[in-house]
Amino acid sequence: MEHPLAYFITFTTYGAWLPGRDPGWVDDRHNQPGAQFLQPDPIKVEASKLKMANPDFLLDEPSRQVVLKTMLEVASRREWRIRAAHVRSNHLHVVVTAACPPEKVMNDFKAWASRRLNEAFGKRDNRWTQHGSTLYLWSGEKVKEKINYTVRGQGAPMAVYEEKEGSE
Repeated sequence: MEHPLAYFITFTTYGAWLPGRDPGWVDDRHNQPGAQFLQPDPIKVEASKLKMANPDFLLDEPSRQVVLKTMLEVASRREWRIRAAHVRSNHLHVVVTAACPPEKVMNDFKAWASRRLNEAFGKRDNRWTQHGSTLYLWSGEKVKEKINYTVRGQGAPMAVYEEKEGSE
């Protein structure tokens, strides 16, 4: 299979984006690019909280820096090219070029970030949601669009990386 120019990968922290959440959410039947969000449902949120094995997990500034640094290290070791990354308090986005499936990239980032967070701040189970979003970016225009969104479309910057112009 031919690989795209890049992947746009998003994943969330455990318990941060529960089914039913405000301002909207998706379920398995509505989880398609461009699909409308479902209406907030406070009862569904409460039911989801009762099923959680651990408290929700949010990334503070030191934790965000550990996650970003780890992702850059993993990408370097795997010869993946991070175009942009933004680690927020309850999710992250990364635009990355890799000659492997995006699920491997996402799983490696999660696993190594968890290890480094455990080393720095103590062991904890369930730091991340089970999967995430993995979009294939086939055009340079789409890559630029997602880089811009990742770096500048997320509100106040938190832990951000953007590849320098002309890096190849």
